Amino acid sequence: MWAKEALFRRYARMVNGLVYRLIGRDSEVEDLAQESFLAVFGGLSRLKEPQAFASFLASTTVRTVHRMLKRRRLLARLRLRSPELLDPERLLAPTASPEDAAELRAILGIVRDLPVPERLVLMLHRVEGHKIEEIVELTGSSKATVKRRLARAEARLVERLGE
Repeated sequence: MWAKEALFRRYARMVNGLVYRLIGRDSEVEDLAQESFLAVFGGLSRLKEPQAFASFLASTTVRTVHRMLKRRRLLARLRLRSPELLDPERLLAPTASPEDAAELRAILGIVRDLPVPERLVLMLHRVEGHKIEEIVELTGSSKATVKRRLARAEARLVERLGE
């Protein structure tokens, strides 16, 4: 038990930050982080190399966020939940120009409407700065799938925003 607590203390900030950057300010950030740790602790027997714990935790966190986003989208379609909103006002600096504010609102609107797998790949690449190979590990998808999802997400951004 003490080892799990030590791992939690060491990696909680990383997991909370990852969840926050993937879904934005949300009441479920801490819940998703806790859920990720529970899943990891339940699956520790699958971890063959202890030095890969951080990677194992990050990929579990990404999959946990993915499931939650899919669940939210389904509930919104069934009108059992209001659509998720990324609030650009919380992300804008007070000194941001009106043009920057308008661009951020447009980008977040497009990102919010992307299919969940494409959204996650785009956020992992553009916001988290992960390379394709790292995203493959984090999502458990093939390299071709990750590239295809990223290309579709970026094409939608360009299509809706222009170059």
